[in-house]
Amino acid sequence: MSWAIPRFADVQKFPITSSGLQRLEEELRTLKGVERPAVIRAIAEARTHGDLSENAEYDAAREKQSFIEGRIAELETVVGASEVIDPTTLSGDVVKFGALVTVVDEDTDKESSYQIVGVYEADLKQKRLSISAPLAKALIGKKVGDTISVPAPGGDRSYEILSVRFK
Repeated sequence: MSWAIPRFADVQKFPITSSGLQRLEEELRTLKGVERPAVIRAIAEARTHGDLSENAEYDAAREKQSFIEGRIAELETVVGASEVIDPTTLSGDVVKFGALVTVVDEDTDKESSYQIVGVYEADLKQKRLSISAPLAKALIGKKVGDTISVPAPGGDRSYEILSVRFK
């Protein structure tokens, strides 16, 4: 097997807000400075307990180490390829990355607001919607007053865009 080094042009940029990048950088610092040393200590401790072939503590620590190293590698790639977009510098009534969009479900009259953010900072509990989510994809490029249709498991849902803000 041969490994190819990606050319600069092959590296994908990830749009992200500055607060999203800060959260990823903090997670990376915690993994490298706290979690990685702790799991190394746990592996060393488990080794002192004898036969590694039947040592559940050792197996668990190695599995956790594998997860941590994988997450570190992923975060280093994402942080290195992040393109920070500051929504406060944007304006207009057209939905784009960083917009805080309020929509109303035309069937239920329920209003919802979401900020459209990067894939690696999305969190529906915090009303941060990934730019790759079906709703966000349908919203991008639309403006206040437009109606969009979004495929959903129970059938298409229609939403009207009530407001577009950048904060």
